[in-house]
Amino acid sequence: MATKKTQSKTEKETSRDSKTKREEFKISGEKMIEKVKSLIKEGNVRRIIIINDKGDTLMEIPLTFAVVGTALAPVLAAVGALAALIANCTIIVERK
Repeated sequence: MATKKTQSKTEKETSRDSKTKREEFKISGEKMIEKVKSLIKEGNVRRIIIINDKGDTLMEIPLTFAVVGTALAPVLAAVGALAALIANCTIIVERK
């Protein structure tokens, strides 16, 4: 799989099983909302997990094909509020 050009400092890809792939993006809090929006627009993301520097899970966002833009507005507002509170985080993306 080709390496994607992102705004993240580091990116690593792992495979939990043969069908689900995980990517990790280490980013600053101010770029978190932009990254989450771009991941949602890609369409092949199943779950987004946001963890802090200590490894604590701050938010899990399950995504399905039935989710539309208006349903995501409250989730994106929560991500924006979370981004204001943390300096750095890791976003884990599960894809099928």
